[in-house]
Amino acid sequence: MLKVVFAGIALLLSLAAPAPGEEVVNVYSARHYDTDDALLKKFTKDTGIKVNIIEGKSDALLARMKQEGELSPADVFITVDAGRLGKAEDQGIFQPVKSRILEKQIPESLRHPEGLWYGLTKRARVIVVSNERVPAETTSLDYESLAGPEWKGRVLIRSSSNIYNQSLIASLIKAHGPEVTEKWCRGIVENMARTPQGGDRDQIRGVAAGEGDVAVVNHYYLARMMDGNEADKEAASKVRVIFPNQKNRGTHVNVSGAGVVKTAPNRDNAIKFIEFLASNEAQQKFASGNQEYPVVVGIETTPILAGFGTYKSDALNAAQLGANNKEAVRIMDRAAWR
Repeated sequence: MLKVVFAGIALLLSLAAPAPGEEVVNVYSARHYDTDDALLKKFTKDTGIKVNIIEGKSDALLARMKQEGELSPADVFITVDAGRLGKAEDQGIFQPVKSRILEKQIPESLRHPEGLWYGLTKRARVIVVSNERVPAETTSLDYESLAGPEWKGRVLIRSSSNIYNQSLIASLIKAHGPEVTEKWCRGIVENMARTPQGGDRDQIRGVAAGEGDVAVVNHYYLARMMDGNEADKEAASKVRVIFPNQKNRGTHVNVSGAGVVKTAPNRDNAIKFIEFLASNEAQQKFASGNQEYPVVVGIETTPILAGFGTYKSDALNAAQLGANNKEAVRIMDRAAWR
């Protein structure tokens, strides 16, 4: 136990006190893909700034920064979903940053209005339908329609504890208000093909296996299955993507994003690091590592995503998803969404 404690202290000191003349940026990251490693090396090569990265689950990293307090070496915090970014915001983790580069590169709806965090990749919460049991002429669906009687016993979706669903509900609160949103949640519960279980891939596999006819998932789970093992490829071949709400407000989108930590010892380097991730050069690689969409307009997507086609996004500012999170959770609880 003492070895673990001393190792933690040694790591903290090594991050907080770089060698004389050494430029560093300390990144606490809740996302990691192989393509990220190449980008970190490229950033160091271009700027001379060494990247120290600590990886972990979002809540664990937040708890760590809280425990470290003002002595935390963290410069940048990266996490997925605006709901988690909102949680970090509520805990006072971020400081506002004004950057002409970031404001130019990242659409207004995908960054915090006060510059507390900036979206770096975009993910769409789509509807996946059975090729066999949902007619081919069904090319347009809204989230709202899934609560209708025609979908009774046919809907697969994750539990209410899932942050992606919480953010979807948060967007519906903004679009329709709490009362209508709660009625919709009750309709979804009534229409569930089974008690929520598993992750987004499991919902897709459930549709492919005939356990349900439609599923609500983040787009990249299907994209990764299409590029995965033979079993996942076979399951993916039995479904298709529909981008919801194309005739009105657009498909709900979320972000992975980053902000500069309030107590960052290397603030300028932190800003440079986030600006690098938002550059045209980095965007394609950063997003493609997880089959996500770049936030910068005009950047090429992966061939699989190109095959999904283009879509209209909900223009709601992603910060609103975090702001509405607590109310979304209360509504889902009242609707008995387990």
